[in-house]
Amino acid sequence: MPYLVHTAHAQFVALWLSTVGWILIIVTMGMVEWRVWEVSDLSVISSGLAWVGVWRVCFYSHAPILSGNEVMFCQKLGPFESFTPPEIIAAQVLMLVAVILGLMGNVSVVYGIRNIYFGLGKFKPIRLALCAGGALHVLTGVSSLIPVFWNLSSVVNNQTIIFPPTFLMPPAPENQHIGPGIAIGILASFLVVCSGLIFLSYRIPVGSTCVQKVKPEDEHRRHMSNKGTDNPTFTRRDE
Repeated sequence: MPYLVHTAHAQFVALWLSTVGWILIIVTMGMVEWRVWEVSDLSVISSGLAWVGVWRVCFYSHAPILSGNEVMFCQKLGPFESFTPPEIIAAQVLMLVAVILGLMGNVSVVYGIRNIYFGLGKFKPIRLALCAGGALHVLTGVSSLIPVFWNLSSVVNNQTIIFPPTFLMPPAPENQHIGPGIAIGILASFLVVCSGLIFLSYRIPVGSTCVQKVKPEDEHRRHMSNKGTDNPTFTRRDE
């Protein structure tokens, strides 16, 4: 197989970017700071700020509602709860899908780049691996962008969530703004989509051909066929 390392430098860099983006998607999914609520009643929410994430709702409190050494009061958000808004349910599902698709895309790309850098395999598997990985990365970015922008729209429109009394949340915030979870989600999606497009853009150089490997038995057979053949020029004449 011909030397192709110089043709895949952009894809190698894109692999690192996609890995960083995939890790940031995981971080985004676990963050609670997607939507930041500002409240005026400080009797329970002592800091005046409450954070609404994909899986939890949390706030700091000095009220006697915490147990042990807890400094933050948190409640879980379930996808089957009647009060969970559709944008949160979409985030719970699509962010998990994005993590799975991103993992599959990275595995496919690693296979293709490994074959390029180590001169393994043929052209077709390399091209298929990078194309499949690129498509999976684009799908990963789209899957994470949908819930991120949906929640961003809810923050911009100051939409509220009717939490049950056990959450100790006000019926509506005084104001709300975008948390770092949404910002990191946008950055992660951008990195993954750009990486996917770079993978899809890979082309085998024109004129490259695969070098056929000679089997050991063929080499031995050819050596034996030439063994013992005299050069006529140096044939000794009998006197």
